[in-house]
Amino acid sequence: GRLGERPGRGMSTGRIGHYRSVRDGSDTGTQKPSGSGGATGALAALTQRADSFLSWGEVLVYFAAAIILTLGGALLVGDAVSTFADLLLDGQPVLAAATELLSVLLLVFVFVELLGAVRKTLRERRLLAEPFLLVGIIASIKEIVVVAGAERPKEGGFAEFRDGMVEIGVLSGVVLVLAIAALLLRMREEKPAEESDATSVP
Repeated sequence: GRLGERPGRGMSTGRIGHYRSVRDGSDTGTQKPSGSGGATGALAALTQRADSFLSWGEVLVYFAAAIILTLGGALLVGDAVSTFADLLLDGQPVLAAATELLSVLLLVFVFVELLGAVRKTLRERRLLAEPFLLVGIIASIKEIVVVAGAERPKEGGFAEFRDGMVEIGVLSGVVLVLAIAALLLRMREEKPAEESDATSVP
């Protein structure tokens, strides 16, 4: 009688039990994921939204800074021309009026370089050091012009002349250091571009 039993009953029972374990997630190879995956996805989505919001805020701040620098530079140009004309009309020497004009125009160049730094930062999405080095060079040259031209330390006593020469020497050293730093930075940025061009040539 046992030989007449159908051999597929035990096999079908095993398959049913396996399918139930897969459906319920009790099988070791097909367990249902825990809730940590959903929490990680929600955190990633929140981080992405916050990053997008902060990126727009950064752009708005840079845009406002660019507007302020543009208006400030335009006002300085007008003030420089007006001051130069007033000094000449008041009978001041041309050299003194020109020195004052040059001092204000160098300040305008500082505004222009800062505006260029903002533009490059928005375009390349990273902060560049070279424009700020140029701003430092221009500001140091402006102070040299003020000390040597407007204050005229040689017209005072020996102590004033000595202090003026020391200040001019320090400012000249600052200009030299900043110029070397800007040159090295530009050489470092141009070297990878030359290497990539060389590798691209067959």
